[in-house]
Amino acid sequence: MASARQIAANRKNAQKSTGPRTLAGKQRASHNAYRHGLSIQTDDGESCDAVESLVQRIAPGSRDQDLLHWAAVAAGAHLELARIRQIKCDVVNRMAQFSALDAAERFRRDAAAMRHLESFDQPLRELKRIVSLPNPSEAEREAEVVLRLLPELRKLNRYEARAYARKDRALGEVSLRMSKCDSR
Repeated sequence: MASARQIAANRKNAQKSTGPRTLAGKQRASHNAYRHGLSIQTDDGESCDAVESLVQRIAPGSRDQDLLHWAAVAAGAHLELARIRQIKCDVVNRMAQFSALDAAERFRRDAAAMRHLESFDQPLRELKRIVSLPNPSEAEREAEVVLRLLPELRKLNRYEARAYARKDRALGEVSLRMSKCDSR
């Protein structure tokens, strides 16, 4: 259990972290969840038709409402996985199209990193030689693309894992309910 002193310190620290205070900061923060659109549910007519089609393929001719519900959940998760895969492809294609940073911007960024590392008084002669290259080679540009691509893909993996788990659970429920129907 926390002591009175810890509770007081927590309350004091909580007063400092209240989020954005300016109108511009609040507006910017309000759009955080809409960067790629995966956090919102889409219920357009096209996806409803696709869900119904998949439900009929998962549970053909069934009238059991629980079975149909879980089939619809599995179908929705399947379509969400397809959307996530498409977004991943788009991210990879965009990164490949625009490639990496231009040499001047990359050099400025690397120089700032070097200044930070030098503040620790570590021997960095070899790193300085590598960073000071003004024109990156093709391999360096590809490495930069991968470095910029991985964080984007990591964010998308969270949504993909959620959809896989939802689909897996729903298909497990469908299988359970279908086996109960078959045993009757």
